[in-house]
Amino acid sequence: MNLCLREIAENIGGRLFGEDIVINSISRDSRDIGENCLYVPLKGDKFDGHDFIQMACAEGAVAILTEKEGIYPVPYILVKDTRLALGDIARYYRKSLENLKVVAITGSVGKTTTKDIVASVLSRKFKTVKTQGNYNNDIGVPLTIFNIERDTEVAVIEMGMNHFDEIDYLSSIALPDIAIITNIGVSHIENLGSRDGILKAKCEVFNHMSEDSLKILNGDDDKLVTIARKYKNLCYCSMNEFAEVYASDVVEKGLNGISCVIHLDDNSVLVEVDIPIPGKHMVKNALFAAAVGRSLGLSAEEIKSGIECFHPTAMRMDIIEDEKYTIINDAYNANPQSMKAAIDVLISCKGVSCCILGDMFELGENSPKYHAEVGRYALSKGVDYLICIGDMCENMYEAAIAIGGGEVSYFKTIDEFFSAMERVLPKNANILVKASRGMHFEKVIDRLRSVK
Repeated sequence: MNLCLREIAENIGGRLFGEDIVINSISRDSRDIGENCLYVPLKGDKFDGHDFIQMACAEGAVAILTEKEGIYPVPYILVKDTRLALGDIARYYRKSLENLKVVAITGSVGKTTTKDIVASVLSRKFKTVKTQGNYNNDIGVPLTIFNIERDTEVAVIEMGMNHFDEIDYLSSIALPDIAIITNIGVSHIENLGSRDGILKAKCEVFNHMSEDSLKILNGDDDKLVTIARKYKNLCYCSMNEFAEVYASDVVEKGLNGISCVIHLDDNSVLVEVDIPIPGKHMVKNALFAAAVGRSLGLSAEEIKSGIECFHPTAMRMDIIEDEKYTIINDAYNANPQSMKAAIDVLISCKGVSCCILGDMFELGENSPKYHAEVGRYALSKGVDYLICIGDMCENMYEAAIAIGGGEVSYFKTIDEFFSAMERVLPKNANILVKASRGMHFEKVIDRLRSVK
C-alpha cells in the first residue's frame, strides 16, 4: 500500500500535524514495525497502545495515529477513536482498489477452513490474499486489507461476530463482491437470542453488496434455505442434487481424507476431487470453493488442483502421527455442531477411539443442554473413551455416563487431567482433542506429544 498522511486524515475525519509523508504499512504492534509504517495505538482492557508510541518510533515508525495531542518525534494524525479510525482507513484503502474482488466468508462453523480452501482454489488463477489465522474481527479485517497490494486480484476475508451489527460493520469495510455463509449454528446464541437472531446477524454481510452480487449458501441448513426469496443471485451448495452446486459419490477414507464428485453448471461440469482433510463436513467446504471458483472463471482442472492442494490453518483437523498415539488436533475452537463433526471423523478411523473434549463457550442459558448433547452423541456413536474437562463439561460427562457403553472420565481442570493421564488414556489410540479456544487445549496437545 502507499497512502499519504494528508489523504488519510482527510478521509477519516482526522487532523494532520507535521509533514505529509507516504506510508507503506500500518501496525498496531509497537514490536512489529514495517517499512514506512504508521503506528496505530489501540486500547484494550489491560493496556493502552499510546503508552508504546515512543517504542514504536524507536523501532522505525514514521508516523502515528493517536487520540492524544502532544509532541511526537514523527508526524501524527489526531482522531477521536483509533480503533474506529483503523476501520476508516481500511475502508478508504479498499475503495481505492477498484480491480480487487473480495470474497467474504461468515457462518457459525467452518469459516476458517472454508477461507483456506477458497483461497487455495482462487490462487490457481489469481494473485490472492486471505485472512491470516482467524483475524476476523474489527481489528483483524482492517489488518487483512492493509496486506493487500495494488496488484492483488482477489482477497478472501473471514468475518466473525458475537453481536448484532458487527458483520454489517465489517462488510462496510471490506465491500464484498461475493459472500459465503457456511451455516447457522448456536455459537454466540448467548448474545443473539436464537438461531433466527444468528441468521439475521450473518445476513448483515449482504448489506454492503450490490443486489446482484453472488451469495453462496449452505443448502442443507434449515435456516439459510428460508431466505431463498429474500435475496437475488443465490447459489445453494448441498449434499443433495436439488442444489445449483452439489456433491455425489462421497467416499470417506478415514484420516486420509474424503473424495467426491462436484456437480457444477447445471450438472454439465463434473469435478472429481480427493479432499486431503478428513470429515464429511469438508465436502461442503469444497463445494463453496468450487462455486466461487466457477463464478470467477476457473476451469474444472484449476478447481480440482486448488481443493486437493489446500492446507488448513493450524489446529484445524491437524493429524499428528506420534509414537504412542494418532492425534486429531482440532483444538482451535468448538461448538456443538463442530464437536459432532469431529467425533464423526474420529469414529471413521480404525482402532481405539478417544475424545478429550473441553468446554464450549458463549452458548447461553442452554449451555448445559448442548454439552450434554455432545456427551450423548459421542457415546451413541461408539466412542471407546470420553474424557471431559472443564466446568460445563460436567454436563457432558453425566449425559455420557447415563448412555453407557464406553469409558468416561471427568476433570475440572487440565492440570487434574494431566495428573491422571497415564491412568485414563488408552494405549495406541486415535485421540480427538477439541474445545473452545479459551480452554487452551494446545497444552493438551503438547503434553500428549511429550509422552514417551
